[in-house]
Amino acid sequence: MAKRHDATGRRNGGGQFVPISYQMARSDAWRSLSGPAMKVYVELRSRYNGGNNGDLSLSYAEAANLLGLGKSTVARAFNELEEKGFIKKTSQGDWYGRKASTWLVTDK
Repeated sequence: MAKRHDATGRRNGGGQFVPISYQMARSDAWRSLSGPAMKVYVELRSRYNGGNNGDLSLSYAEAANLLGLGKSTVARAFNELEEKGFIKKTSQGDWYGRKASTWLVTDK
């Protein structure tokens, strides 16, 4: 079956989405986030499946590759999101064990 697209080139139909509530989008905290922090938040939030909050994993290297950012920019974005209360670290990653930190998003 062929994929159908609208006039903008986007796919028609439902599917999953990343919710950003009106209240959050209008908050001073959200508006104060840097562009890279917003990108990291959306990528991390998109990994939530309804039952895995607190076990969301996104390594700096993976985020840098997916989002077109440097690893140090990604690290600053994670720090910014944590400082402003959008995410909380639930377990520390292990560089030598090749394990990313896990996170909880606070809007859940």
